[in-house]
Amino acid sequence: MLLEKTTRMNFLFDFYQALLTDKQRSYMELYYLDDNSLGEIAESYGVSRQAVYDNIRRTEAMLEEYEEKLCLLEKFQQRTQMLAQLTAGITEKSMPAEEQLTLIEQLKEWD
Repeated sequence: MLLEKTTRMNFLFDFYQALLTDKQRSYMELYYLDDNSLGEIAESYGVSRQAVYDNIRRTEAMLEEYEEKLCLLEKFQQRTQMLAQLTAGITEKSMPAEEQLTLIEQLKEWD
């Protein structure tokens, strides 16, 4: 569960980091990408561990709100799944050309 949350937050951060403040971006990078503890982040910024925790939780909630409204991660996952289907169908010669073209058209619509 923790790994799933970390992976999800990393994806959401990748998609929406430009919408965050510098401090939010920095805390998230240190916590999720660099695997720093709350105490390490607090020490480097001269704030309490609770302040870092609160900031990270608020930022996580913001990222989830952005995803709820913009669906960038969901669309990325759908495209990835569709590309895998298309690749497998072509590689294994198990997917009719019409079906391949249908998937390609769906991919074009999403972009």
